[in-house]
Order: sequence, then C-alpha cells, then structure tokens
Amino acid sequence: MKQFDVFRNLNNDTNSDIPYFLIVQHDILSHVSSCVVVPLVTDIQPSTYLNPIFEIENQKVIMSTTEIASVPRNILTQKICSLEHKRVEILNAIDFMITGF
Repeated sequence: MKQFDVFRNLNNDTNSDIPYFLIVQHDILSHVSSCVVVPLVTDIQPSTYLNPIFEIENQKVIMSTTEIASVPRNILTQKICSLEHKRVEILNAIDFMITGF
C-alpha cells in the first residue's frame, strides 16, 4: 500500500458514486492503522485546479479533493492501480485546496 495507489470502494451503499479511493498519505506513515485518502467520484462538476480527472478501468473519475478523509487501512483491500504518474496533478489539487493557489 503506497502513496497514490488506487483501491476499490467495497461499500455497496456508496461505490456507485465513489468507486475508488486514492491514497494521498505518505508511505513513511505506513505503520499507523488509518490512511488519508481522497475519493475518486463519478458525479461532480470538476473545478479546473481542484478536481483532476483520471481514467481507471475505462471509467472517468474525478478527484473529490475537498472530501479528503482518513479511513481504516483494513477497508483498502483491492488495489486497482497506481496514479504515481499523476503525482504533480494530485499534489497541486491538494495544495490548491489548502493554500488557494
């Protein structure tokens, strides 16, 4: 489980709107029981800098940056892919949310 890995949302109540979680927490904190993630969603109007769009399993998903949250690591069991190659976009979105530029 590494920073920028994408995991399937296994909760049947929410996974139609939030199919994936993106780990944004750094690997140095891999020993803690929780993990900071950003939901990757299907149904929001994206904002230019705040909500990058990715394609995962032939589906366009939007990084819902303002919904950043901590979840128990044990719910993240089905890794789908890594978005390491989108590192700059991901970090820019988080930076924009926190600093406004």
